[in-house]
Amino acid sequence: MKKIVILLLVVGFLSCKTERKRTVLGESDFQIEMNTKFKDASKSPLTKKGLKEFKGLDFFPIDEKYTVNAKIVLLPDAPVFNFPTTTDRVVLYRKYGILSFSIEGKDFELAIYQDVNPDPEYINHLFLPFLDNTNGKTSYQGGRYIDVYTTDIQPNGTVTIDFNKAYNPYCAYSDRYSCPIPPQENSLDTEIKAGVMAYKKP
Repeated sequence: MKKIVILLLVVGFLSCKTERKRTVLGESDFQIEMNTKFKDASKSPLTKKGLKEFKGLDFFPIDEKYTVNAKIVLLPDAPVFNFPTTTDRVVLYRKYGILSFSIEGKDFELAIYQDVNPDPEYINHLFLPFLDNTNGKTSYQGGRYIDVYTTDIQPNGTVTIDFNKAYNPYCAYSDRYSCPIPPQENSLDTEIKAGVMAYKKP
């Protein structure tokens, strides 16, 4: 009986310790994954000083209203788009489609893009950059991105877009990166209080 009690205490201690660790890292799989990557020196976009002082990214509270079911209209004949970046580099994307969705009864549209010459591992990757009214206040001034995949598109022409998984371009953390700039047509006239918040450089 004594051994059982001790075992239960140990399990309880470990569970609490794991829960505390989880709380520090994030409240969703996405947040945990982001913080884990940012803590890994081999993957992190942070500067050496930033990595040394890193305790976790700041996130907006998770809000289900920012997980939307969007209708997508594909644009198979769209021309190649020269995407400007934060440096002199220009990247080539094709407008893959237009997403239509609603948040709190208000209708919005966003263009979604596909790399013209993707690496094989990114063959199904779609690029969704956007701006909103939190930029330069509570979120990164240069806008944010969301990862979407062609395989996410349902047979009925809809796709789930989760703004709780919106993240900053690496330029928000270090000047050594060159990042695509979201076009003005992808500016949402509302506050998207979801995803990764602005980063305060040390």
